[in-house]
Amino acid sequence: MPFIGPWEIALILAIVLLVFGPKKLPELAKSMGDAIRQYKTAVDGGGGLIPGSSTPGAPKTAYPAIEPPVRPISPQAKSAEVLLDTAKNLGIKTEGKTIDQISEEITEKAGQKQSVEKSETEKVSKPETKEEKK
Repeated sequence: MPFIGPWEIALILAIVLLVFGPKKLPELAKSMGDAIRQYKTAVDGGGGLIPGSSTPGAPKTAYPAIEPPVRPISPQAKSAEVLLDTAKNLGIKTEGKTIDQISEEITEKAGQKQSVEKSETEKVSKPETKEEKK
């Protein structure tokens, strides 16, 4: 391909000026610059301008939202959460009660359930005697 000299470039610019007019040239140059910039960004894989922006150095995307650091859950908080879930599963109201009160109610309910289950298993496993059959 032969080298394009300054006279050829001037001739091309003169033809473009005649075709598009002096009012459209800045818009044309801006759109060509944006197209070249987007092409380079796509080839490089990121880092460039926001589409439609003509400010050099403007970030391509907005900064990501800063999330608060994740705090590890303490064993006490975890056990309290498990305790509250257990109380809700057993139908115990937890509002306005301390963790100690809730745990006492859970143990009472668990004791009641064990005594009911124990009496039911005794009835089933207890063999009938001759006197009970009569």
